Amino acid sequence: MANIFGSSKKDGKADGSNPGTPRQSEDNSRPQPTGRNYDSREPDERTRLLPQQPRPPHQDGYLDPDDPAVSPYNLWSVRFTRYLTVLFLIITFLWWVLLLVCIFVSPPGMHSRGSGFFDFSYTTLTAGNLLVALLFFSAPSRAMRVSTGIVAFVLLVDMILILAVPRVRSEEGGVGIASVVWAVVMSIWCIIADRIVAWGKREEEERLTGRPETRRTVREWLAVLIATTILVIYIIIVILTTATLILRSIDAGLPFAGDRYPVDGDKYSVHLSCVGNTTSAPTVLLEAGEEPSEYDFEHWAYAAWQNGTIDRYCYWDRPGYAWSDNAPSPHSAGMSADALSEALARAGEEGPWILVSAGYGSIVSRIFSSRQRGVRGLMMVDPLHEDLLHRIGNPGRGFVTWGWGVLSPLGVTRIGGALFKGRTREDRVYGRSAHTGGKFLKARLQENLVAESFTQREVSQSRNIQSANTPVVVVSSGIKCRIDDEWRRKQEDLSHLTEALIGWDVVNKAPHKVWRTLEGRKVMERRLADLVKAAGKD
Repeated sequence: MANIFGSSKKDGKADGSNPGTPRQSEDNSRPQPTGRNYDSREPDERTRLLPQQPRPPHQDGYLDPDDPAVSPYNLWSVRFTRYLTVLFLIITFLWWVLLLVCIFVSPPGMHSRGSGFFDFSYTTLTAGNLLVALLFFSAPSRAMRVSTGIVAFVLLVDMILILAVPRVRSEEGGVGIASVVWAVVMSIWCIIADRIVAWGKREEEERLTGRPETRRTVREWLAVLIATTILVIYIIIVILTTATLILRSIDAGLPFAGDRYPVDGDKYSVHLSCVGNTTSAPTVLLEAGEEPSEYDFEHWAYAAWQNGTIDRYCYWDRPGYAWSDNAPSPHSAGMSADALSEALARAGEEGPWILVSAGYGSIVSRIFSSRQRGVRGLMMVDPLHEDLLHRIGNPGRGFVTWGWGVLSPLGVTRIGGALFKGRTREDRVYGRSAHTGGKFLKARLQENLVAESFTQREVSQSRNIQSANTPVVVVSSGIKCRIDDEWRRKQEDLSHLTEALIGWDVVNKAPHKVWRTLEGRKVMERRLADLVKAAGKD
């Protein structure tokens, strides 16, 4: 058998080939793989029928799809799109920082009559949209484009609502309108950028690999999944924001007594209303505590007017409460007192006055009393003492208030209350749900920020210049005086505010809002009658 195939195993040659090399095919037209050594042993079940060989990197001039050179960044249009997206993100971040500062200090021309939390929310969402577009720039997908398109559509609805409702448009102002318009434009830009990258990726794959790539790597699938999940969260956020904006639009049509008067150089307006006819007797001027006057404090005064204890009374809403706009930041109790004086002047109300206040409102009334003539009496219901302002000026309390304010555009509590608890427009504007609104939270934050600085100095100065002949009544909560000894001592100190104390009453079972108990209302009405009687002797 030595020469059956024309060769011998001894010299290892077959058809003139060298040992260890595959035998040449008789058809020389078929290209054969080169550069590999194959065993000359007899084939068995473990022998591959065809040699495993990777795709040649430059076969027919094409690259492997996994080659790093196959990238949409090869195209100047894709690179330019990325540069623009980075530029838009920088602009948005600078605007975001400016709006964050405006919550605490209002630069000239940047004040909005609303809370400022909506425009901050829109800008935060815009920054998030652009950041997602940059982080997942090289992994475009239809899911991302559809999700961003939904965000853009809902933001467009928000923009239309803000522009269409006069009250909401006035509260948001130029800053809020610019923020929502920028949010819409940037959402559309993110869709355009994603499409440009998808086009560039397809173009480069066709040019460098010979065909568009239909598969994705695990890393690309993971990027698409994360980006889409984030965008779905954005969709939920904008839907909640839109629902809150719809509630704001509905609440804007709630009628109110009295009128709104522009103050502080027409920067914002405050609500003021008066009940009764002008007589020779002093007008009672109400200053509510930690909630709007209309919630329940004014109801007590209305009952006193109906039964003839008083002839006339006026009440107002401090900036940010009920129908009043938010004031520029910072805003102190003394600034509220000045705003009240200006509103009364614009309304043609000249006094004389008997001031009835509660809680934090007593700080405002004391400053008003010291700065205005015509005050014939001062009645304080469980008032806040200036030495206890640190309780509302606590940094932790301020941070929590700011946090709730940032979340207020989502309106989870307000939406849930409207859908499942039967909360009405009255509840949201001045009632039991008013404390969840952005304007109210902004007002409380303003009170917190300056409590131990501007407000404390103003109320301390007012004590030094307060007329010693002004009749004073203090009505305190028995419950609070029992559980808080410091509060009781400060109540007693306020009873010595002037030399004309008419009485200090501690209502045994009354809470901080003394007028919510029958005994508390009786004591307050009796003491108010004493003040009216004392004022008539002047």
